[in-house]
Amino acid sequence: MKKNQTVIVTGASQGIGAAIVQAFLDRGYNVVATSRSVSKAGFAPSANLALVDGDIGQAATAEKVAQTAVAKFGSINHVVNNAGIFSAKPFTEYTAGEFRNLVSTNLEGFIFITQLAVKQMLSQGIGGSVTTITASLATNPIAGLPASISMITKGGLNAITVSLASEYAKSSIRFNAVAPGVVDTPLHKSNPKDFLKTLSPMGAISDSKDVADAVVYLTEARHVTGEVLHVDGGAHSGRW
Repeated sequence: MKKNQTVIVTGASQGIGAAIVQAFLDRGYNVVATSRSVSKAGFAPSANLALVDGDIGQAATAEKVAQTAVAKFGSINHVVNNAGIFSAKPFTEYTAGEFRNLVSTNLEGFIFITQLAVKQMLSQGIGGSVTTITASLATNPIAGLPASISMITKGGLNAITVSLASEYAKSSIRFNAVAPGVVDTPLHKSNPKDFLKTLSPMGAISDSKDVADAVVYLTEARHVTGEVLHVDGGAHSGRW
């Protein structure tokens, strides 16, 4: 079933992205993995894996990734927009430069590769999927964890996911999102575990595989589109 199915994974060099790459390789997909330094990420060489270094917020990187997928594997069937940056601080302390960086990676990084992938999927005529990593905080903020400007971008990704699910439903191209809570990745290496555990009702920290499992599910769920799947220990369900 997965033979000759090609998935692009952005932000692939560590944490959630690396777990997603491995999950798809384990299931027999061809994978094009990209990040600024993915060639140094330590992936075992594989005939089913292509690595493309570059900043996904740059259109030229997206073009190189899409071209690599088609040249090496013959198709683009799925995209996982995992590349993202996050910054938590009071609203008044964000700088214009920080805002632009968030927009470049989180929004332009989504737009450039997804446009190219959708064009390719339309030309192939057999549908496909785009799954985007957003954040539970986008619609369920937590007092004491201010991340407003970061969440402009993640909330925008939730919104465009629903819009595109409608726009391309007739072409069988599905758009979904995974909205994680706290995940045990290098992003949180300096944060106390006891504090992180307070950020969900279950009092637990997700690992990268939990998010990767959700991504695989949405990629393969043929009738699921326009969905935002929370992997956050219940944080989206309200106060605890």
